[in-house]
Amino acid sequence: MDFTFTEEQLAAAEAARGVFAGVAPDAVPSPALTTGAVAEGFDRELWDRLAGADLLSLLLGEEYGGAGLDAIALCLVLRESAKVLARVPLLEHSAALAAVQKYGTAELRDRLAARAGRGEPVLTVAASGRTGHDPAELAVTARRDGGTWVLDGVQTAVPWAYDAGLVVVPARTESDRSVLALVAPGGEGAAAGVTVAEQVSTSGERLGELRLASARVAGRDVVTAEGAWEWLRQLLVTGTCALALGMGERVLRMTGEYAGKREQFGYPIATFQAVAVQAADRYIDLRAMEATLWQAAWRIASGASGALPAAGDVAVAKIWAAEGVRRVVQTAQHLHGGFGADTEYALHRYHAWAKQIELALGAAGLHEEALGDLLAAHPLG
Repeated sequence: MDFTFTEEQLAAAEAARGVFAGVAPDAVPSPALTTGAVAEGFDRELWDRLAGADLLSLLLGEEYGGAGLDAIALCLVLRESAKVLARVPLLEHSAALAAVQKYGTAELRDRLAARAGRGEPVLTVAASGRTGHDPAELAVTARRDGGTWVLDGVQTAVPWAYDAGLVVVPARTESDRSVLALVAPGGEGAAAGVTVAEQVSTSGERLGELRLASARVAGRDVVTAEGAWEWLRQLLVTGTCALALGMGERVLRMTGEYAGKREQFGYPIATFQAVAVQAADRYIDLRAMEATLWQAAWRIASGASGALPAAGDVAVAKIWAAEGVRRVVQTAQHLHGGFGADTEYALHRYHAWAKQIELALGAAGLHEEALGDLLAAHPLG
């Protein structure tokens, strides 16, 4: 197994580091200092810089003005974004756009791909279902009515719902198939029967509960290809693992720097065995998170077969990401002492964001159940 990155993938990561270099994590709006959502929208200035650096079209083919890269390159960029707590819908937008390119009709690709690759419209995905614990595709029903589809149901915790021009909504048809409907959530373009109610995430970001009551979507805006939702969800989960890895790496680095300077009894606390052992354990967590992330991203990017379907590798990656990032931030808070809760210091922001990522698209327990089902269906050996 060789996880050596290509020159193009490394160039994408380098470009991302350049764009994110000006983002100060300790200036990111804090949920500890704000009642309700920390801000009305995402960081538009940063979004424009990402578009200017061609990082929003990373997965698009050259015919649509993209770089033609893969899930591994996207995860490298997401990893860099998480290190600075970048407040942009980079994961949702990129994944939705990639799904449209891979599974959408030629007409839909030609109409949407190039524009979205430049950052407008902003795309997001309703992937949390009705409660955040049930399958998202079962939360909305879809039925044909002539040249349109009629949608009914509720999707909770839709990220960036108030900023997006289109929300990709998975839905279940009467024939028990999943489709992806592109729904305009608000403004003048919103369809009748579509409403959004405000919710607030653990990280303080504004989410939306998307309510669909006999909402009509034109047939040309519905992706009906088999496997589209499953592929999109796997990419979203894997991208979430990349975000967890980036956060964890930055937090452990912050902890090491603090422990190397903070003294007790005349010595830096980093020299104490109890501190060093805890930091070493978290380093092991990060390496496991990294290995399982690249395995999952490689399966998605390559389409390679394995002992289990790609969903198995994605589940393993999310189990490690969810549990690993939680342990990293908890240890960081412990080793920082009271300083870790200082609202003028960035650590508490990482703690809130990490908790959001831990639970997003399913906590570790949900993915353990999914992995168990896969193992039962595909016995090894």
